[in-house]
Amino acid sequence: MFIDSHCHLDRLDLSAYEGDLGAALEAARVRGVRQFLAIAVTLEDVPGLAALSRIHQDVVISAGVHPLHDVAEEPSVDDIKECAEAHQAVAIGETGLDYHYDSVPRERQRERQRERFTRHLIAASDLELPVVIHTREAKDDTLALIREHTDPAVGGVLHCFTEDLDMAREAVRHGFYISLSGIVTFRNAGSLRELARRLPLDRLLIETDSPYLAPVPHRGKPNEPQWVVEVAECIARERGISVDEVAMQTTVNFHRLFRAAAPQVSDEMKASLAQAGLS
Repeated sequence: MFIDSHCHLDRLDLSAYEGDLGAALEAARVRGVRQFLAIAVTLEDVPGLAALSRIHQDVVISAGVHPLHDVAEEPSVDDIKECAEAHQAVAIGETGLDYHYDSVPRERQRERQRERFTRHLIAASDLELPVVIHTREAKDDTLALIREHTDPAVGGVLHCFTEDLDMAREAVRHGFYISLSGIVTFRNAGSLRELARRLPLDRLLIETDSPYLAPVPHRGKPNEPQWVVEVAECIARERGISVDEVAMQTTVNFHRLFRAAAPQVSDEMKASLAQAGLS
C-alpha cells in the first residue's frame, strides 16, 4: 500500500483519461495507492480541492500559498487558519522559500517570502497541523524559521527534497519528515539516492508532485499519482529492502505526521498495518 503524500490533483494532465480525474485515481488504486494528499498552491484552490475530497474519500487536502505564487493581497494568519478549518485541511502548505528564481530587488523578494512563510508557520502552530514546506536554495533561512516557529511534536515535511543530507538531518531533529519525489530516479540524482539510503526509513515519505517531475521510466511525460510506486521501488533498491517494506513504513509515517488523515484509513489498511507490526 502506497500513499502519494504530495500531488496537485487540480492541475493533472488528464488527456490520457478523457478528462476524468476519477479514472486517474483508479489507475493509482489498481497499483496499490490508497491515499492522496492534494496540495493547494493558492487559498483560492482550496474549495475545489475540498470538493474533490468529498467525492473521493481517499483524498485529503492542504491549505496554503506557494512561495512563488503572486497574490493581490498577502493572506493573514487568520485567513490561512480560517480557510484550513473551513475545508478540513489536514496540513498547511505548500509554503516555504525558493531563492532559485531571485529577481530584482532580490532582498525584498526574499523578505516577502520569509514573511509569507512565517505566517503559514504560525497558522500551522496555532492549529497544530503539520506544515508542507517547499525549499530550494534557501537552506539557512528555512531551517532558522522552522526552529523559531514550529513545534517538533507537530512537525511537517520538506517535500520534493533536493537539498543536502545535513539539512535533512537537521529538519529530522526538529520533528520533520523528508519526502522524495521522482527526482530520486533521475540519472544525475546520485546524492539524492545516497540520502535515500542514509536517512532513517521511519522519516521518509514518498510523493509524485504530479503533474511535475515524472520518474524514470516515464520522464518527460506529465506525472500522475500512480507513479509514486516507481519512487518507492527506487528507494527499495537503494536500501536493499523490499518495496513492500518501503510502502508500509512510508504509509505509517504519513499517518504519524498527518494525524487528521488517519481516520480515513480503511479497515483493510489498518488490518494490514497491524499484521505487519507497523500500526
